[in-house]
Amino acid sequence: MTAYDTLIPINIVTGFLGSGKTTLLARLLKSPALRDTAVLINEFGEVGLDHHLIEHAEESVLLMDSGCLCCAIRGDLQGALRGLFSQRERGEIPAFRRVAIETSGLADPTPIAYTILAEPVLQHHFRLGSVVTVVDAVNGVAQLQRHPESVKQAAIADRFVLTKSAMADDGGRAARAAVRDINAAAPVLDLDAEPLDPDALLTGDLYAPGGKRREVAGWLDGFAGVSGEAADHTHDHTHDHSHDHSHGVGSFCLRFDGPMDWTAFGLWMSMLLNRHGERVLRVKGMLNVAGVADPVLINGVQHIVHPPTHMSGWPDGDRRSRIVFIVQDMDRAVIEDSLAAFNALAAA
Repeated sequence: MTAYDTLIPINIVTGFLGSGKTTLLARLLKSPALRDTAVLINEFGEVGLDHHLIEHAEESVLLMDSGCLCCAIRGDLQGALRGLFSQRERGEIPAFRRVAIETSGLADPTPIAYTILAEPVLQHHFRLGSVVTVVDAVNGVAQLQRHPESVKQAAIADRFVLTKSAMADDGGRAARAAVRDINAAAPVLDLDAEPLDPDALLTGDLYAPGGKRREVAGWLDGFAGVSGEAADHTHDHTHDHSHDHSHGVGSFCLRFDGPMDWTAFGLWMSMLLNRHGERVLRVKGMLNVAGVADPVLINGVQHIVHPPTHMSGWPDGDRRSRIVFIVQDMDRAVIEDSLAAFNALAAA
């Protein structure tokens, strides 16, 4: 089977209606670093990218007319990706190295990610890259309060892009805090205040050369300096909102001293996802595995976990295993206690 890190990454650009996905993608496509990117554009309910811009930015573009990607039958997405790969192999379109999917603003991106990870034919050619969630600094907090779809878009993110912060009265601080309450493991980039970096957004994911350390740093920075219940963003809101915007979704980081038994951890993870996979929206971790010198990185979406990968050396002197969970309506203590019990049994 093809090595996982050599598969074609599929990046998902998501965000609620009017958040600025199209603007972000249009700017990204102008970068030489993305000249070998194929784009799948879902135009359901929104104005898509300008077709002339697309034709100039990238020749291998497929416009889908089947409606919202996550609401249409999965065969639409599968067929589009299979057809795109077949055209590539026959030399009918340039040999793209990555794919970007712009979702509808009303889309839950989780089924899209699940399809990429789980569909047997796609598994041989593609892998899930980064999920970029665009957040409107002016309207983002209200959207999170009113629309569960926007919460799912925040929960599955690998990184956030904050837009319209210059127009927000508070410079986007409330929106930034709101998405970090849901998903503290994803760094927040401000499109109005920071330079646009295609590598940080789309090309430098966990399985890309040189991407591991940046990804792990992003996971851990959100929980730096906190431990125990203070790290539980599921229930600990550090800012004031009149309404809960999380719809039961939140993130926390578990830390475990001492090496972990890989077999015991794999069994525990399989049991957790088999029973609660719909509510475990994302899991990311850096594990100290017994008998392995370097940390082992894990990354999953609901029931499906990417193949583990190894990091070359520890990022700091802390050798504890650290696992980030983004869950919906799940008690942190139940997850923590059950994993601790498995660790104890393995140690015994």
